[in-house]
Amino acid sequence: MDKKVEYSESGAPIYRYENVEEKWQAPQYGDEELCAKLDEHISKYIGESDMVWHEILSNLVHLDVYHIKPTSERNYHTFITNGMSYLPMSTPEGQEDWKYSELMVCLPPEWPVGDEAFKVDNNYWPIWVLKMLARFPHQYQTWLSYGHTIPNGDPALPYAQNTKLCCALLLPPIDIHRDFLELKVNESRKIKFFSIIPIYKEEMEYKLKYGINALTEKFDQYKINEVINLNRKNVCKKAFWPFGK
Repeated sequence: MDKKVEYSESGAPIYRYENVEEKWQAPQYGDEELCAKLDEHISKYIGESDMVWHEILSNLVHLDVYHIKPTSERNYHTFITNGMSYLPMSTPEGQEDWKYSELMVCLPPEWPVGDEAFKVDNNYWPIWVLKMLARFPHQYQTWLSYGHTIPNGDPALPYAQNTKLCCALLLPPIDIHRDFLELKVNESRKIKFFSIIPIYKEEMEYKLKYGINALTEKFDQYKINEVINLNRKNVCKKAFWPFGK
């Protein structure tokens, strides 16, 4: 796949992808060992799923989405993929340990959830982003990992009418035991887990200029975590740059 590589001011590579013609390819399914260990891992660290959205027609990988209801310990909806790790990603040389990943999004407890609710774009867009990104590296023969940002188009457009968030950032989930972050299935497959953090255009630009650590420092300052807040502060508007960067 044609990937045009540039470099940001922080020195991080920027890949630009040409549109691809949508061609159906028979999906990869997980074997019994992989599926069992994924189920066990999710149940142990996040909770038992009350609903699984199974794909009827899949392309490249068969991608299911698990839903875990809010609890007193984690008072938010958790949606997590099962299927992205069925195929290895095309990682650069030296990054082979990052070939396999699964993704999650977290929604506040009042978020409308369910088949009827998800017929409304304002409710469904985080799940659309989740599934789109889980298939993205296989579709474009690339990889997704820590600190990667993916804009919603070029130029980036808001995901829905109810928010100005327009880009996705991948970070390890904060509010979950650190042992959840990696699942060792066997010697050849270690699965990393990342949260999708929707961000603003200015935050993506700030990350490209100063690097991911500078952005996460601001997130720490304003206590931003993986639970989506449609109208949270944009920490990289000029008004929120009190320390020079």
